[in-house]
Amino acid sequence: MTIDWLKPEVILGSTMYAVIGVVIFWVSFIIVDKITPYKLWEELVEHKNVALAIVVAAMCISIGNIVAAAIHG
Repeated sequence: MTIDWLKPEVILGSTMYAVIGVVIFWVSFIIVDKITPYKLWEELVEHKNVALAIVVAAMCISIGNIVAAAIHG
């Protein structure tokens, strides 16, 4: 077994892809928050809307899968 994954360029590349993925995820979440007729965070935290939390969780999983597939190639 080789230790290619310990090379600095591999670690830096993985870190950059992770940061890019997180930024894309948050930007897409903000866009979805802006196009909905209500404020997602307020509904989730203050009003404890469980149904909306399930929809937002599904959205987060699907956006994460799309970002991961786009980064993976």
